[in-house]
Amino acid sequence: MTEDQVQQIVIDIINEIAPDEDTTGLKADINLRDQMDLDSMDFLDIVMELRKQHGIEVPEEDYPKLASLASCGEYLTPKFNAK
Repeated sequence: MTEDQVQQIVIDIINEIAPDEDTTGLKADINLRDQMDLDSMDFLDIVMELRKQHGIEVPEEDYPKLASLASCGEYLTPKFNAK
């Protein structure tokens, strides 16, 4: 799986948990919470959906590594490829 594919998975999850958010113009290198109206519960929902839908565990100390789409791709791609 590529980083672009992983980023799309994250976007799909955001679309599920925050359907009113427009994800079409997201910039990969800018903090997601700065680009969208996501609160801490939304962020936890993203982490929970990664685990529920894909079996990906993200320890709490690694949450900052999911700040932007680019960092999500960088952090999560090895986890997806290790499955």
